[in-house]
Amino acid sequence: MVLIIGGAYQGKLNYAIKKYALSESQIFTCSENDGITFGFRCINKLEEFTLWCVRNQKDPLEIFKKQKKEWCDSILICADIFCGVVPLGADMRKWRELTGLLCAFLSSEAGTVTRMYCGLPQNIKTNEF
Repeated sequence: MVLIIGGAYQGKLNYAIKKYALSESQIFTCSENDGITFGFRCINKLEEFTLWCVRNQKDPLEIFKKQKKEWCDSILICADIFCGVVPLGADMRKWRELTGLLCAFLSSEAGTVTRMYCGLPQNIKTNEF
């Protein structure tokens, strides 16, 4: 599994498309309204999935642990919302916390972790699958 993280508009998806030769049909983009669908080569915007979890009182870690066979060969992309200013609202703090916990879990499971900054990839962990 590959995990790509980075701030908003840092080129995470474009990098994944080019590096892993992804077509549009291979990419699922999470929505805060619909959650997640596993089984795609690439799952984009995991932070939207964790927001859905907060709003629907679900545990994203449990969901990922139960569905591991469905994402273990995927490219997972998540915006870095777990650094910087702490949000004032309890729901937004929970969203930030769950996103950080999910990314920590996924990075431990990943063969490759890449952080995108200003469109440049920084390899944090490398064991290509």
